[in-house]
Amino acid sequence: MTTSPVRTSGVSGVSAVSAVSGSDRPTRLRHELRAVHALVYRDLLRLAGQRAHTALMLLHPVLFLLILGGGLTALIPDSSLGVGYQTYLFPGILMMTVQAPAILVGIRLITDRQSGYLRELLMAPVGRSTLLLGSCAGGTLVATVQGAVLLGLAGVVGLPYDPLLLVLLLSCMILVSFTITALALALAVGLRRAETFHTLLGVVMMPLMFLSGGFFPLRSLPGWAHALADVNPLAYGVDMLRRCIALRAPDQAAAGGIEWAGGPPPLPLEAALLLSGGVMALLWAAHRFNRPE
Repeated sequence: MTTSPVRTSGVSGVSAVSAVSGSDRPTRLRHELRAVHALVYRDLLRLAGQRAHTALMLLHPVLFLLILGGGLTALIPDSSLGVGYQTYLFPGILMMTVQAPAILVGIRLITDRQSGYLRELLMAPVGRSTLLLGSCAGGTLVATVQGAVLLGLAGVVGLPYDPLLLVLLLSCMILVSFTITALALALAVGLRRAETFHTLLGVVMMPLMFLSGGFFPLRSLPGWAHALADVNPLAYGVDMLRRCIALRAPDQAAAGGIEWAGGPPPLPLEAALLLSGGVMALLWAAHRFNRPE
């Protein structure tokens, strides 16, 4: 008579522990998701509150498209590119548009560390990797939003306002924005001074942009530069944008993209390479970020 209550108590105690540990997992997950949501919401508030800054960031690629593109259109024959130069330049301009806000995520990580705001974030009961993921998600969303605004100029360069084409271009920009944001975080996570980050950007990001094929065909590059273009994630982003345009508007297909063994790689493979590059950069940044400050 005395052993039965003890046995029941033991079973109920194990059940209680299991219930608590089981309930901890969704609670922890909710905390992590709330932290990501808060960081994304912060970036959206900054985007809405800094309208003049956002407008100036959008003005830069627009001037490139209208002035540089318009000026060179008369000098570069369509036969050398397959399309008019403004149409050829448009994917590169979209890349420029998403690149600027994506890179700002890296600068913000450094300034948050300098101001002490990052130390306050690290006191939150969430993992450090979650904070980095939230910053990456916020930068990706802001960059995509700004890139989507530039899609309104598609008709100016002779592209149709085809809903499926716009969806394809927007999907590519999401992927490109994520990869550039992850690369920016990977570069910034170990730095303490914004000046060092700006110098590093000039050494790394500008050559990547010029080797992307966004301004001139990759076949025009010297032979030694072809190998660099083949490992340049921005080149795959520009090539994906151009190939999406060719899918929906075959008469606007441009020449001179990424080539493997004399032909373009499969479009899904390009997307997979771009995604894997962003994921690896984010994982490396998370590994560095998890080190004690």
